[in-house]
Amino acid sequence: MNSILVVDDEKSLRDFLTIMLENEGYAVETASSGEKAVKLILEKEFDLVLTDFRMKKANGIEVLEAVKKHNPITPVVLMTAYASAETAVEAMKKGAYDYISKPFNVEDLQLTVKNAIEKKTLADQNHYLKSALKDKFGFDNFIGTSLAMQKIFRLIEKVADSNATILIGGESGTGKELVAKAIHFNGARKNYRFVSINCGAVPENLLESELFGYEKGAFTGADSSKVGLMEIANKGTFFLDEVGEAPLSIQVKLLRVLQEREITRVGGNKTISIDLRIVAASNKDLAKAVNNKTFREDLYYRLNVIPVELPPLRARVEDIPLLIKHFINKYNEDRQGENKIQGIHPDAIRLMEQYSWPGNVRELENVIERAVVLEVGDTIQISSLPDGISGDAEPSSEMTLPSSDQPVDLEKTLDQIEKKMIRGALDQSNGIINKAAKQLNLSFRSMRYRIQKHKLKGKEETDN
Repeated sequence: MNSILVVDDEKSLRDFLTIMLENEGYAVETASSGEKAVKLILEKEFDLVLTDFRMKKANGIEVLEAVKKHNPITPVVLMTAYASAETAVEAMKKGAYDYISKPFNVEDLQLTVKNAIEKKTLADQNHYLKSALKDKFGFDNFIGTSLAMQKIFRLIEKVADSNATILIGGESGTGKELVAKAIHFNGARKNYRFVSINCGAVPENLLESELFGYEKGAFTGADSSKVGLMEIANKGTFFLDEVGEAPLSIQVKLLRVLQEREITRVGGNKTISIDLRIVAASNKDLAKAVNNKTFREDLYYRLNVIPVELPPLRARVEDIPLLIKHFINKYNEDRQGENKIQGIHPDAIRLMEQYSWPGNVRELENVIERAVVLEVGDTIQISSLPDGISGDAEPSSEMTLPSSDQPVDLEKTLDQIEKKMIRGALDQSNGIINKAAKQLNLSFRSMRYRIQKHKLKGKEETDN
């Protein structure tokens, strides 16, 4: 619902405009002076400001200037009983959308308001489209030729134009929000907003009002009504990041959104219809959360219409060199001087391919950004990698528990255990990779990668 601020020191005119505009389907707020209007403009956004020209304290031009400073794309229409060529020119020079004289024809005013709102909507869409194009160049997690990522690409293409609800799973740093944006910006709703909220980052007492908005007087400090994020995203896509962190009280209301496609603002009793594409994401196992009674089963099945599971970086090791190259190019732009990084030493790549990447692509990007800053030459060396990746010491062959004065490198220890198990499986299968892979419940491809990683030998053919 588009919002309009009406500013006039005559109560009768404010009341008339409020009734007329609300009948047209707009949400209307009023201010009895330019000073009060400026305060409201600084507190929230409007799709149109309709203001009188001559008022005490702050006049229409001051209201216009406040709007253009706070949100330049918001149109302002000035009204006055003292129309003149000079005032009209002054208003238009300062960015007014239009200028109408009192008394005005109601139909003319309705048409002016309609055109101004449409202009604002187009401006909003252009802004978000530009942001979308910029974001597409940042889809770093979409770089890769691995089968796992190709499968994700194909799935995005299939579901982008549908309205089906999507649940994206995957570890932290795998690019869940990037997938959500790709679905939105490659789909039928791309001309409308992509709005997101992290359910785990907003306190429970604020989450409901952020999602659904609130009415004036709903709680202490609610001096005016506020539109919620879901209402703002109408006709677009709403991304519920870390939905597994949403408290049960909010989960009930999210279920209603999915079932009824309507919301109610906090402190309100009027239902508001919304048309949204819902995409949710979680790094938790929501099926387990359902079993543990921390996530509603009915909401889980409503969200999990089309599941998309993002692979961790360690499961698509073949993409690491491509990602390294991409991030080097990205951060070369910030490198001082003309000495750009040309590449990375093969030994450094080998270490990075062996690393487990608990932070996934996000961690890899941070490592490359750090290396580009620290490297003195034109090729990234092992010395520019963090200690957790570049450590020289071999892991102890004896498994010991960590103590306060003798910590154990868990990743290196696990790497050594993996090597012993791979070698043992190969020994028991006479070096035949297929048999060894089955013994460890691994795919042939994964087994071959681990054999190469640990510099072991195996045979791809079976003995007859």
